[in-house]
Amino acid sequence: MRIASIKRETNETKIEVYVNIDGTGEASVDTGISFLNHLVETLSLYSLIDIKVKSTYVDRFDEHHIAEDTAITLGRAIDQALGDRKGIGRFGFSFIPMDDTLAFAAVDLGGRPYLKFKGEFLSDRIGDLSSHLIRHILESLAYNGRMNIHARIIYGLDDHHKAEALFKALGKALRYAAESDKRVVDKIMSRKGVLR
Repeated sequence: MRIASIKRETNETKIEVYVNIDGTGEASVDTGISFLNHLVETLSLYSLIDIKVKSTYVDRFDEHHIAEDTAITLGRAIDQALGDRKGIGRFGFSFIPMDDTLAFAAVDLGGRPYLKFKGEFLSDRIGDLSSHLIRHILESLAYNGRMNIHARIIYGLDDHHKAEALFKALGKALRYAAESDKRVVDKIMSRKGVLR
């Protein structure tokens, strides 16, 4: 099974993450930031990756460090669980409509990290999370998960809908990219023979 548990502790935060790539989208997330919990739970549900997260601050609460370190650790756990990435589809994409919003995400699990994000938020905060951290969360996830993510809020009015639709699209794209294909179970989907 494609499972990983990662612990990351710094002078600022202590993060514990468990993932099961072949899960059913079950999530148990406690970051201390309700909207961040919501985004990770959304990612879990639509990717079908079981995700457990426990994030705590060591010295004083700082949403930037909690959000960043949670995304770093989650990315590393997904990367570890994917292993050599044999037998996966590698690519996935999804468009998600949510009321006034349309969001798009495309993922390549080819091992070369990159983030291209386009989207704007009208408010400084979405619930209890600074909206500018959305991009940083995606970037930390991409680089530590060794994944290429292209994500875009095509249009929308409500910032909550924009962020949620974005993470739904990312979850769906990740699901398709990480999905095992029995036709290529021992094959790496690259002419190079490696995904690094």
